[in-house]
Amino acid sequence: MAEHATGLTRRYFLAGTATVLSLSGCLGTGEELEPVSIERGQSCDQCGMVIDQHPGPVGQTYYQDNSPEGHDPPARFCSTVCTYRHRFAKEQSGWSPAETFLTDYSVTDYDIRTDGGKTIISRHLEREAFAPTRELTVVANSAVEGAMGTAIVPFSDSADADSFAEEYGGQTLPAEDITRELVAGM
Repeated sequence: MAEHATGLTRRYFLAGTATVLSLSGCLGTGEELEPVSIERGQSCDQCGMVIDQHPGPVGQTYYQDNSPEGHDPPARFCSTVCTYRHRFAKEQSGWSPAETFLTDYSVTDYDIRTDGGKTIISRHLEREAFAPTRELTVVANSAVEGAMGTAIVPFSDSADADSFAEEYGGQTLPAEDITRELVAGM
């Protein structure tokens, strides 16, 4: 009987150790992080809106030693504005972003439409539509809106960002150069 109990204890210990090791490998310990598709009905971790019910670019962030409340990583967002607001707030709380992905409009077949006098850009939630911020140029303060008003619209091809800004206004800058002040002004 004691031998059986020892076997069970060891089995539980090994299973627990494997779980801890697999979770620690997910968030910034050398493993490459990948974007995920945002599924129907999932809510924004910043504002709580249902992501697939709103237009515009969206985002997702993996944090090094922290996870969003109520679901597995990454944290997911209804807009690029919410993505940055969440990152800035969490950084003030000691969270370190491991990787942030935004919709890449250089790889999507996007639409822009006018609705109620607003110029609105389409949303794209599939995994393939995302790119890491380090690879993106964004257009900020254009006439184009998304879920939270004026959208920060990302492109992996800086020439696409320049063309977009030429047509819809705004300024182009590297996605990693977005500041709290810029986001606060939107």
